Amino acid sequence: MKDTHCMYNCRPAVSTDYPIIASFPQSEEELFYMFPSATYPLTANQIEENVKNRWCPTVVLCGDDVVGFANFYGYEQGKHCYLGNVIVSVEHRGKGAAEYLISRMIKVAKEELKVPRLALTCHHTNPRGLLFYKKMNFVPFDITKMYNRKQEVIVGIQMEMML
Repeated sequence: MKDTHCMYNCRPAVSTDYPIIASFPQSEEELFYMFPSATYPLTANQIEENVKNRWCPTVVLCGDDVVGFANFYGYEQGKHCYLGNVIVSVEHRGKGAAEYLISRMIKVAKEELKVPRLALTCHHTNPRGLLFYKKMNFVPFDITKMYNRKQEVIVGIQMEMML
């Protein structure tokens, strides 16, 4: 088993990271939380194509190992951007990797993209994610009707943080 008590670090994602990231979703439901338009199982190619329309694809590392990923979408200069494609490897969930990654993404949104507002969508079927984002000081501001892979209605809870 890997040592999960490490100092986390972040860097920009590169294409050689994508096969590793593709292994993180453990089910179709997890993939839907991370990347609703992707098909399970996730592939490096799906990530490669997706990041062409994203900003600041970032990985969190434990030593040299990629253990998490996130990026931004919906960037409007001076207004906002949305946090997307957030996923952490099973071995590093609940160990601080996500908190480190999201803290870094908040800093990038504020200092590099210079947006006053960071938003995200979290599905009502993802209570762990909702509680995590609340802990990270995101607050709900809207809900949207969405459909999961089975075409069942789910609720997208829109959350935001003023930077």
